Amino acid sequence: MASPALGSQVAAAASVPVGSDCVFKGTALKGNSNLTFRSKPCIGMTLAWKNKAQQSRHLNKVFCMSVQQASRSKVAVKPVELENAKEPPLNLYKPKEPYTATIVSVERIVGPKAPGETCHIVIDHGGNVPYWEGQSYGVIPPGENPKKPGSPNTVRLYSIASTRYGDSFDGKTTSLCVRRAVYYDPETGEEDPSKKGICSNFLCDSKPGDKVQITGPSGKIMLLPEDDPNATHIMIATGTGVAPYRGYLRRMFMEDVPTFKFSGLAWLFLGVANSDSLLYDEEFTNYLQQYPDNFRYDKALSREQKNKNGGKMYVQDKIEEYSDEIFKLLDGGAHIYFCGLKGMMPGIQDTLKRVAGQRGESWDQKLSQLKKNKQWHVEVY
Repeated sequence: MASPALGSQVAAAASVPVGSDCVFKGTALKGNSNLTFRSKPCIGMTLAWKNKAQQSRHLNKVFCMSVQQASRSKVAVKPVELENAKEPPLNLYKPKEPYTATIVSVERIVGPKAPGETCHIVIDHGGNVPYWEGQSYGVIPPGENPKKPGSPNTVRLYSIASTRYGDSFDGKTTSLCVRRAVYYDPETGEEDPSKKGICSNFLCDSKPGDKVQITGPSGKIMLLPEDDPNATHIMIATGTGVAPYRGYLRRMFMEDVPTFKFSGLAWLFLGVANSDSLLYDEEFTNYLQQYPDNFRYDKALSREQKNKNGGKMYVQDKIEEYSDEIFKLLDGGAHIYFCGLKGMMPGIQDTLKRVAGQRGESWDQKLSQLKKNKQWHVEVY
């Protein structure tokens, strides 16, 4: 879904051609990209399990393999001790004493026609900053705070886009899904570097081996409830808001987690501008093929699809399309999650309120009950 809060002022700083498998060579530097791709991202570095011999083959510690091979069986994870904690880790590292982690890889994960650049960034924390699915890391970009000369930059929070075991399944890395924030003057159409996103550009321009200051982990509202493996989870995202859901789905369908055997329903609604803007689409499509009884995947492509009234298709239009089913699932105890730009919520809330009224229900009462039952999970920014 096109980001209403960003509008036409934010655009990709560079366009990189794509082809079929991913080959990582470095970082996307504006005007001097040394990222090489074949195709719309395979997120190959994240799907590292052919067999032990092939797992040892890597480039810059980046694992690359095809989605088809990833679908054959679930991957073993370690250390399984990460399952032992009864409570999620919280704020192990704070802004005044952050942890110095290392960039493993940076990969552009949108096609050339995407209105903006989004990168998948893998960070090595050495197992020293453990986290749970649905939490966030803080990142402190280098340099001083322009609003407070002499002080370091402020922390920016990013939803984690991997499971606690990371993309290499060893508990030593985390992954972030970052959209490069670039500002264009609406009158001149020229880019204004002084207004670019400091942290997002730092991360998207990073190279393997670069150091990054991280804090956290933080957050409990988006933690995946695992007490009932048969539960239904309805996940609604715009753009990079898909990050926590990638972690959920890898835990459900990709990893062989000894303490969590998911047998319920996961239903993902993802809103982006167009097909080239889809994030982790091959991973999600693979789950759909392998677990058709446990996973549903609906896309809202605002620049390619029309809603029932002939307007642009936004994620709330998809929700309305399946509203009867969604309301019945919520009545049955389903969890519903929202993650993305805060501008997504008014349209979604209006749709849910209208649908509730058509059903003869009070949305305010229903929402209150969902919150009371801890079925309602929102993280917007």
